[in-house]
Amino acid sequence: MHYQDATALAALIASRQVSSREVVQAHLDRIAEVNPKINAIVTLLADEALRGADAADAALAGGRDVGPLHGVPVTVKDALDTAGIPTQRGSKIFAGFIPDDDATAVKRIKAAGGILLAKTNAPEFSAWTETDNAVTGRTNNPWNLERTPGGSSGGESAAVASGMSPMGIGSDLAISLRGPAAFTGVAALKATHGRIPFTGHFAPMASAWWHVGPMARTVRDVALGYSILSGPDGFDGYAVHAKEIDSGSTRFAGQTIRVGWVTDEAFGPVDPEIASAVEDAASQLAALGCHVEQVAAPFLNDADATTALFTFVYGELAPYVKNLAVGREGELTPVGSQMIAMEDPTFAQLHAARAKMEALRSAFAGYFGRFDVLLCPVNPVTATPHGAQTLAVDGTAVPWTHVMSATTPFNLTGLPALSVPYGFSSESLPIGIQLVAKWFDESTILRLGRLLERQGGLGDRRPELSV
Repeated sequence: MHYQDATALAALIASRQVSSREVVQAHLDRIAEVNPKINAIVTLLADEALRGADAADAALAGGRDVGPLHGVPVTVKDALDTAGIPTQRGSKIFAGFIPDDDATAVKRIKAAGGILLAKTNAPEFSAWTETDNAVTGRTNNPWNLERTPGGSSGGESAAVASGMSPMGIGSDLAISLRGPAAFTGVAALKATHGRIPFTGHFAPMASAWWHVGPMARTVRDVALGYSILSGPDGFDGYAVHAKEIDSGSTRFAGQTIRVGWVTDEAFGPVDPEIASAVEDAASQLAALGCHVEQVAAPFLNDADATTALFTFVYGELAPYVKNLAVGREGELTPVGSQMIAMEDPTFAQLHAARAKMEALRSAFAGYFGRFDVLLCPVNPVTATPHGAQTLAVDGTAVPWTHVMSATTPFNLTGLPALSVPYGFSSESLPIGIQLVAKWFDESTILRLGRLLERQGGLGDRRPELSV
């Protein structure tokens, strides 16, 4: 039962073929079995979840109307506030911190009938590509415990991949939903910036760049999560667009979807097995009736989106963290320590970053005038060893920041991007592919993601774990 997806579980519960209590208990049993090795779950809400399951079963027995996730357990990254439940943000600065209110995303999952099962691990302040911190420790990749599940939503991706949760809520600043999803063989959506409210996530001054989003083992579950989470909440000043807006609806009925694809020529070195997966996905889309062509995208290779993005992000986040850490600097991990050691960006650096962002947005506006979708890698490599500072990619040594080369352009520009589980490497590590669409066209990439997932996805392959 713990490897059924959320959509299937919701249907089974609604039809009373299984009870919510049985589903929740199955996931609690799975957590007890595998979490000691993975360390994805950092706050377990067993009693609360079972009480919620009993209430869900009683509601069904009473004939009450139920939501699309009624009785289904859901996990939440420990960067999102949960009322009355610790939200430690991977930092000793927030150890034991208990918020008074739920984040908007958490409220919406609960309103849809979801049952909060647990909080999942994250690096300090969600600011690293590996999930490790000084409060709740390191999370391991369920496919190979010596590898990282990525970050910063690595605890969430590892929990979903290993059957401890059917659906989770994570967040993405530069790579943090899509990268961990690809490293662990699950799906995740970074929707158009502002589609899903950021309210209740650390840290408010960085809301211009951060995205909250769903993670799950299937694209249909990601689509379900997106349908629940999206729409204005009256608090997030970026979440102002009507839920029903869909820029893909401007296409004529029956119009062929136009897909361009790129790999290493756009993002620097990419592992040949990942490049091959992208090319194979392009062939699959062509066979499904899309117009597909390999494209030249020099604007991506020249963008240096990572430097531009972090000029903005750290320019806003670092002063906030410095203020939080006054007198407690010694409690920070290297991630936090490096952050407070940063100097404020100069006017020239901010001007250069702004110029890069505007040029990239304009280039994408031109690209999406000719194509509907960009198909590309998520990560340039499969899951890396813990703590790797240098990566070897197709015979080339690159810094660890290269892992974000194919994701940061879409954070800097706010474009929607979907990580789709597609296959496995020769080392039996998951490979994901990334689908990107123009602003507010999540529907197209979710549709194509489901088609590709069926053609080349993970099937019944599962990480083999026991303790």
